[in-house]
Amino acid sequence: MAQLTTPAPAPAGRRTVRWWRGAVLLLAGVYFVVPLAASFWFSIDDPQGISFEAYTGLLSAPGFLDSLWLTLGLAVVTVLVLLLLLVPALIAVRLGSPKLRPVIDVLCTLPLVVPPVALTAGLIGVLRWGPDYLMDTPFFQTFVFVQDPDFPLVLVIAYVLMALPLAYRALDAGLRSVDVRTLVEAARNCGASWPRAVFTVVLPNLRGALLNASFLTLALVLGEFTAASILGFQPFPVWIYSVGNSQAHMSVAVSILSLLLTWLLLLLLATVGRERRHKPATS
Repeated sequence: MAQLTTPAPAPAGRRTVRWWRGAVLLLAGVYFVVPLAASFWFSIDDPQGISFEAYTGLLSAPGFLDSLWLTLGLAVVTVLVLLLLLVPALIAVRLGSPKLRPVIDVLCTLPLVVPPVALTAGLIGVLRWGPDYLMDTPFFQTFVFVQDPDFPLVLVIAYVLMALPLAYRALDAGLRSVDVRTLVEAARNCGASWPRAVFTVVLPNLRGALLNASFLTLALVLGEFTAASILGFQPFPVWIYSVGNSQAHMSVAVSILSLLLTWLLLLLLATVGRERRHKPATS
């Protein structure tokens, strides 16, 4: 007859660690939830009682959907440009020129020391210089094209530079955890071409890093205000600021919804990037 044994009590040190972990999580939750709750109460508070007009009137607010779609479009293009620039460059450095890694590291982290205001001022200087000196050349239309108010590509240039250090760190961390050279050599020995080896072997192992870089870039674009405001365009953050001058309740409501949208995208990317730990059983 088997004897029943009682589990040994957890050590006191482990209980202390769990207690402190719970306390830290509670403080972090209070730190984030209390301002959100206060903002939500302000958005529905009305002298005549509780009103959700700030939320129900969003879709009909002038410029809401236009600015939102513009920001999402800019975010998608920025993510694509960053990945197309960084992924081939970092893989090529890993495979062919490891000595260039410090150079790439310095170049990709350099925008961290440049304030957004200074970066935007430099862009303004270039945009003013172009029409003065390139008026009679085909390049003049390029300066006009990148400043199209319907889709200002100049903002994509600014966002790419601002998000470059964040995306680089995320991709570099992913590449450090993968033996790229071994994977590529194994794929090449099996008869795969260089592009097929990269797309079918290397990139699937970098899915988490790609999603992290994409989310960091997306979060930056959704919240960036300085460059767009100085350059005179109106994506979503600038629209929120302009609405706040006349409709404070709606401005706070939109800010809460944009924060929830960012969290939702984070959860979505985390769900997509989560690898299946257990494969389904096959008969």
